Amino acid sequence: MSVRTSIRVSAIQELQAAFADRLKLDEPLARYTSARVGGEAQLFLVVNSAAELETAVTIAYQKRIPYTLLGGGSNILVSDYGVGGLVIMNKAKALNFRHTGAGVICTVESGMNLSSLARQCIGKGLGGLEWAIGVPGTVGGAVVGNSGAHGSDMNSQLRAAVIWEPGRGQRIYSNNEMNYAYRDSVLKQEQGRDLSRRVVLSAELELTPEPVDVLIARADGFTAHRKQTQPGGATVGSMFKNPENYYAGYLIDAAGLKGFSVGGAHISEKHANFFVNDGNATAEDIRSLIAEAWNSVREQFGVELELEVELVGDWEFE
Repeated sequence: MSVRTSIRVSAIQELQAAFADRLKLDEPLARYTSARVGGEAQLFLVVNSAAELETAVTIAYQKRIPYTLLGGGSNILVSDYGVGGLVIMNKAKALNFRHTGAGVICTVESGMNLSSLARQCIGKGLGGLEWAIGVPGTVGGAVVGNSGAHGSDMNSQLRAAVIWEPGRGQRIYSNNEMNYAYRDSVLKQEQGRDLSRRVVLSAELELTPEPVDVLIARADGFTAHRKQTQPGGATVGSMFKNPENYYAGYLIDAAGLKGFSVGGAHISEKHANFFVNDGNATAEDIRSLIAEAWNSVREQFGVELELEVELVGDWEFE
């Protein structure tokens, strides 16, 4: 079963004229998400460049087709009922570096895997993204959500982003215009709202030359810490933002929920802010865990946790 949106035949034909048989109908999404759950995309398209991404969202906007961006498939939970409209998987990965007086500017398209970018920068002796080693997702997702780890985040590196605005086209946003806060930005605040969202096409990141061995040692330390503290397997990543003066995982643990399971999913014994698909979970199983954690923490500690993960698709039926 999947959510259906009314889409005119002419709109589908225009997408097919631009992308031919790359446009797929009723594509199962579970294989494209890190939690390995979710229903079908009514329309599904993989784009391989920022230009293709802009073409796809422009057609969708002009033809009034709802569109959803998918990067690395982390930090989202796709409904079992699927996603209506067009789901665009962003694989735009073009990358270049240019030297400035003080350092190096990395210009990268938004579909680049963040961890892969961090490794490439380390190999070139460019510091600033070591924290991103092992962080799932793409540059675009990181720009939107101000992804971070180990005391740093995108706000520390982002100089500017090229963003497509519905009905207006490209515009360059400075770091200040992103209104960055903890796991938040002006773009993140569009999540869950019934509007055509802005789309990150590319980003400019400021990096600093450092010895490769120093960068490798720093990244290895971060990797070891991540392996020690976070579970492997199929998860959506950190489920809740850390509330002020607390850690979400600590509160969920203190509420007695480590190991708690619903259906085919459980709250990790290693880190209680990670919910793991044991292999046959549904999205509703994971959402039930979210509700249990949220309610238990609120009842026991008076703290209302805020999701870091975005719920995608139609959840009204459930």
